Amino acid sequence: MDREGPTDHPLTDFAVPVAEAAEAVAAAWTHSSRVSSPRLPALQLEALLIARRNPGINLTGLAEQVGTAPPAVSRLCDRLEAAGLLRRQPARTSRREIGLVLTPAGHDLIDAVFARRYAAFGDVLQHMAPTERADLLAGLLAFSRAAHAAAPPGNERG
Repeated sequence: MDREGPTDHPLTDFAVPVAEAAEAVAAAWTHSSRVSSPRLPALQLEALLIARRNPGINLTGLAEQVGTAPPAVSRLCDRLEAAGLLRRQPARTSRREIGLVLTPAGHDLIDAVFARRYAAFGDVLQHMAPTERADLLAGLLAFSRAAHAAAPPGNERG
C-alpha cells in the first residue's frame, strides 16, 4: 500500500483496497482510449464526450465540466476543430453565443472508443462467474450514484 500514515476518515481502510482494485478497471478504460485514431490526449477525449452528451454546449460550460479556464478550452477546441472532430456553430438561443457539436468524424471516433472499451471489458468479464459480474455491476452502479450525489452542482459528469 502506498499511503502516508493514518487518517481520520473512517472509511480509509476500506477505500484503499477499493482504489487499488479499481486500477484494473481504470487501466482497461484508458487503454481503449489510447489506441484511438487520431490519438487524443485524455482532456481532448473528455471534451468530445462532454460535447456528445451536451450538444451545443458553450465554451464556458465545457470549461466548467473539464475543470479548466475558458482560454485553455478554446485552444483545445481549436485543435479538435482542426482535426475535424468538433465544430463551432451559433447557439440556438442566441446568435452571439457559440455552441460546440461533434462532427460525424467525432461521433465515429467516440463510437470506436466505446466499442474498444466494451470489448476490453467483455474480455475480462468472461473470466468472472455470473454472480461476480452481477456483484460488480451492483457495486459500480452504487458507486456511480454516490459519485453523482457528491458532485458539486453543475459538475456532474454522467
